[in-house]
Amino acid sequence: MALSVKLEAFEGPLDLLLHLIDKNKVDIYDIPIVEITEQYLDYIKQMEVEDMNVMSEFLVMAATLLDIKCRMLLPKEVNEEGEEEDPRAELVQKLLEHKMYKYMSMELRDRQVDAERFYYRAKDLPKEVADYRPPLDYEELIGDMTLQKLNDVFKMVIKKQENKIDPIRSTYGNIEKDEVDMDERFLYVEAYAREHKRFSFKNLLEKQKSKMNIIVTFLVILELMKSGKIIISQENIFDDIIIESTV
Repeated sequence: MALSVKLEAFEGPLDLLLHLIDKNKVDIYDIPIVEITEQYLDYIKQMEVEDMNVMSEFLVMAATLLDIKCRMLLPKEVNEEGEEEDPRAELVQKLLEHKMYKYMSMELRDRQVDAERFYYRAKDLPKEVADYRPPLDYEELIGDMTLQKLNDVFKMVIKKQENKIDPIRSTYGNIEKDEVDMDERFLYVEAYAREHKRFSFKNLLEKQKSKMNIIVTFLVILELMKSGKIIISQENIFDDIIIESTV
């Protein structure tokens, strides 16, 4: 009968290594790499993980441990400062960072749990208190301002406004708005189309008395074309546009 072993769930290979270090009660700065590597390999042999991406992370760490184990058996390398390099140094640094983040996440989780126990009372201030505004201190608001200073500011603002006036354009007459009755213009163009049946767009526009009449007439032509009451054609580019009535 096979022995069933229940393994703890680890967030990653570093989490498993920290578990082994705590379990063996060893100094993280002086990891017994041979012993830890053997225990680590035993753990991943018992793991049954369907996700190969997760399993690959543990296998990469296993390869790293084996590499460190081999380097521990070789003569120690010396850096530029003449100090011996520990093959475990990089792994130790990663373990310390992972341990710090793990403790920070646990602290944040505890704070979240504690925060759920607090209930805040809804604001229920009387309307008179909420609407209260302290009275204005006019002496503090005016400060050292005097009527003479206010007059100087007024003259300065008026002078700036006078400088904005164009001495030439200010002599021009007023521009009056040209009022055009859209409904009247629509009836006029529609009647013109029924009467002439086929006519030049250019001739129609030349009969208008103002720019506003031309613009409104153009809009009416577009609306009549959209409703199918007229058809517009042009044989060649730059030729006159011909309008034909369909009603």
